[in-house]
Amino acid sequence: MSTRAIEHLRQSDPRLVEWIERLGVIKIPVRRPLEPYGALLQSIAFQQLAGAAARVIWGRVLELFENADPRPERLLALADQRLRGAGLSRSKVLAMKDIATRSLAGQVPDATRIKTMKDADIYELLTQIRGVGPWTVDMLMMFTLRRPDVMPATDYGVRKGIQVLYRKRALPTPAQVLKTSEKWRPYRSTAALYLWRVAESAKPAKPAKPKKKSRSLPK
Repeated sequence: MSTRAIEHLRQSDPRLVEWIERLGVIKIPVRRPLEPYGALLQSIAFQQLAGAAARVIWGRVLELFENADPRPERLLALADQRLRGAGLSRSKVLAMKDIATRSLAGQVPDATRIKTMKDADIYELLTQIRGVGPWTVDMLMMFTLRRPDVMPATDYGVRKGIQVLYRKRALPTPAQVLKTSEKWRPYRSTAALYLWRVAESAKPAKPAKPKKKSRSLPK
């Protein structure tokens, strides 16, 4: 799929060609298979946090459960204070518990069922959950379900990538991102991977730390 996707991006957008040649082949990372329930919990933990900090907090959350398994009944039985102690905000705790409640009620599809669902139906169903917005579902679609045509239009990195790619003065709005991304269909997930890397390239390099002057030993 990645070869077809990259070839399509080359043909559909000359601006991307330079970056594809510079960055090489980028594939959607292969992650440990997760049920949608677990993937949603993880996405909630990662919301609005840098990757390293989010991984630490998510690891602390998993340590609260036997075999690192936060199954719904266990999560609902756990005191909010313990989840807060792992580093989760109050709103994230409430979101995770709503995911658990809805999972027990059969409102969060399992891996088998979700594979048969259309993209639009997945968004409609999951965004009814507290704290689960389009971005959270986008991450589920891209990295757990590995759907090929996902464009996270509200993601800052994607918006920044388009700004750099087309040399725009301001960040594009989500609506402008969706309009721009039409040319990349049906491989917008791969385009998003490149946009994130393009955005990273625009970050200023950290200045080198000044070397400490060596002190001569007293004579």
